[in-house]
Amino acid sequence: QVQLVESGGGLVQPGGSLRLSCAASGSIFSIGGMNWYRQAPGKERALVARIESGGSTNYADSVKGRFTISRDNAKNTVYLQMNSLKPEDTAVYYCNADIKRNVHDYLNNYWGQGTQVTVSS
Repeated sequence: QVQLVESGGGLVQPGGSLRLSCAASGSIFSIGGMNWYRQAPGKERALVARIESGGSTNYADSVKGRFTISRDNAKNTVYLQMNSLKPEDTAVYYCNADIKRNVHDYLNNYWGQGTQVTVSS
């Protein structure tokens, strides 16, 4: 079984920073792309940032220049550094990853349980 566990969410004032972490555990052979999504109340879940196994990254326009995605392959962990936070960044943030459980497996997509980020004064 594979699990993704997020941490680091919380309440922060506008202009502040938070760092989210997501650790993958269980039966893992390799990890492909790793993503952060977010879902605000009444809105659809949307991609925030993606990082490939080789390190290339992509960001939603709304977070470019403020958020940075990174990964530690030795720890099977992906991070999201969020700076200059705005009230509109308030959402539940979800980790997502493509994982092979063994050499014969295909890449399967897994989700974490989500962590709340609230930006408010």
